[in-house]
Amino acid sequence: MLHTMSTTPESASERSAAEVNEEIRALWFRTGGTLSMDERREYQRLVLEWAEAAPHSPTRAA
Repeated sequence: MLHTMSTTPESASERSAAEVNEEIRALWFRTGGTLSMDERREYQRLVLEWAEAAPHSPTRAA
């Protein structure tokens, strides 16, 4: 199965953290856990997108 990166520009606000997480999981699954340089760049992009989409919990002051 070939997986291609989306050519449609989507901001982090357009996809939920769960959707991005699913794409991250699919990337790891299809590569067997070993990422090429291009796949690492894709992974990094996805992690940043996930972080933007993830709900932020309030931090507690010490």
